[in-house]
This record gives sequence, structure tokens and C-alpha cells, in this order.
Amino acid sequence: MDYVRLAELKLKSEAEEAASAHASAESTTDIPLKDMTIPSMITDDYVWGDILENIASADARLVNLETSVTTHNAPCPKGINYRMHPKNVDTLKAAGIQCCILANNHVLDYGIQGLNETLRTLHSVHIRTVGAGRNSREAQAPAVIATGKEHYLLVFALGSESSGVPDTWEATEIRPGIALHRLGDDANSIALRIAKEVKEFQSKHGGRSKPTVVVSIHWGGNWGYEIARWQRELAHALVDVGGCDIVHGHSSHHPIGLELYKERLILYGCGDLINDYEGISGQGHERYHPDLALLYLPTLNKTTGNLMSLELRPVKIRGFRLSHVDVNAKERKWLAETLNREIKRFSTFPSAFRPQVVVSGKTLELKKK
Repeated sequence: MDYVRLAELKLKSEAEEAASAHASAESTTDIPLKDMTIPSMITDDYVWGDILENIASADARLVNLETSVTTHNAPCPKGINYRMHPKNVDTLKAAGIQCCILANNHVLDYGIQGLNETLRTLHSVHIRTVGAGRNSREAQAPAVIATGKEHYLLVFALGSESSGVPDTWEATEIRPGIALHRLGDDANSIALRIAKEVKEFQSKHGGRSKPTVVVSIHWGGNWGYEIARWQRELAHALVDVGGCDIVHGHSSHHPIGLELYKERLILYGCGDLINDYEGISGQGHERYHPDLALLYLPTLNKTTGNLMSLELRPVKIRGFRLSHVDVNAKERKWLAETLNREIKRFSTFPSAFRPQVVVSGKTLELKKK
């Protein structure tokens, strides 16, 4: 097999009381939460709904896990805190998640004790972690996933202070934390560090061919389509200097721009896939259709790293369960038009050769002209 197929997702979990107190309100699509029946006894795969068949064939399944996995009861004084009970880690196992990106602005919501329990819990069920660790070396080290005979996927992660990550969360030689990106950090220096790690990996494995490289970055705000110049510069440097094949960006609560740069996929903001906001009012963000989400399924050439195809499957959360059958034709069209508008803003291709998102049945596809 000369290609590698990935599934890239973003999950949030269990907002603290300040957010969950609104759970009786109507959802952003005016479907009262009380109309949704959730079985009292559910299986570990319940929340994934009908998308499990879509990710079953992926060579790797990656998620930005934007929460702490802990029973620790002392939240950081930051206003909004997320946590998930360690017993619920079986939900991740049910989807075959192989790697959790932890470099984000919620993994330390319950302090270092919460982070340490998060790491222990995920590792206990053989889920790799990246972007956070007991020290800076662990936080910066890539996760390694075998994707076939003598082929590997390396996943690196950064959490940017632009997304609200406190600088005190940065891992040091003696302190647990995350791999922090500071505004003003030199893009080429970051890319060179990653390129060095990739070369060291190849050297340790007998000089084998270059692995597929994903750099996952938690950056930018939660709402809106603005992508800062430094974000594009960093993404391009990761491709040009770092040898990155996919830039996996997240923080936005809704899908934003994507770019095909030198045949490499750059996702500037994937949007949420699973969260527990259902039943909370849109709070003025209805124009972004936050009830709609995308499952990203890119396929890459193993040898070149070039993007071969990208499937984007629209889904909704209904009864705290993902469903693609609840997304109607009008909503799929809106998603395609929105993504194409953003592609146009950032594309370096003439219009005749510009990639375009098209509706194909119940899914979306990125077509390269």
C-alpha cells in the first residue's frame, strides 16, 4: 500500500458548572434538548454514532483532546475548566483512537496533578500522547505510529499562547507542562527543530525512508475566519523547512480555512467534532453554524507526502451522539461554499487550478484541478 489514510478530529469534554448550568436551554438549531432521548445504559461507542464505519479503515486516528482526564477537584482559576472522568477513556478506545494531542489550553485545567493523571490514564490503555509531558523533552517529542510495513507516522504538537494557553503551562526540564508556542517565536527555528527530530528518527531506524509528518497546533481564537499572517508563515515554514506533510490546526469552534500548499494539506482550524454544548444557546455565534462539524479523512502518498484526496464528512451532535444523516443538503452546500470562500482567500493557485470543495452525496471532497 503506497498511501496512508488518516482521521483527524477535535474533542472537548465536560465543561464545569458555569457552562453546564445552561443545559436546559435550546440548542442553536432550536431543537430542545428535552426532546432528545438518551438511553440510561449506553455503550462506550455511543457518542461516535454512525461515523465509526468512516474511520475504521484509517491507518491512524488522531484527536485533539481538549480536556483534562482526572478526578482531581481543584480547578485552575481560569474561568472555564474541562475535565473527563478517567473511566470514560474507554470511549476513546471504542473509536480506535491511537494518539491524543494534548498541547491546548485545557489539558492543565486541573493543574499538574490533573495532567499527570491524564497522561497515566491514556497510557494505561495504550493511547499515545503528544504535546504534553513530565518535562520539556517529553512534551516536544513526537508520537510514533506504525502505519504499515516499515512506514511510520510522526506527530508533533504545539499549543500557542494565541489560543489562551498561559505561559506558566510551558514544560521545562524539571516541570511538567505543554510544548508552548509563544507569539514572536521564529517559525524557521520551530521547523528546524522538527526536521532535526525527523532525521534523528530516521537515523535510529536504519536510515529508512522519510516518515509521514503531522504537526498539530492549537492556535488562534474560537470564532471567526481570520487567520493571522504569522500562522500562515509558520505553516509554510513547517512544510518548507520542517518537512511537514499535514499541518493540523485547531482552536476554532467551527471549521475555518484550509490550504493546499506545495501539495501539502494545511488545516487552519478544524472546528469541534464532539463537545457537550448541546442545549446551550448559540450566544450570538449562530452565523457560524456551530452545530455543524467535519470529520477530516485525508489520504497521503507515503513516498512523497503529497495529498492524494481529502474527504470531509459533515456531522451533527444529536442526543450527545454524532450523526451524519441529520445533516441536510442545504447545510452541506453551506459548508462547501464557506470552505471554498476561505480557500480562495489563501490559495496561491490561479482560479482555473484552485482546489475546490464539492458536495458528493452526503460528504464533501476536496478536488484538485
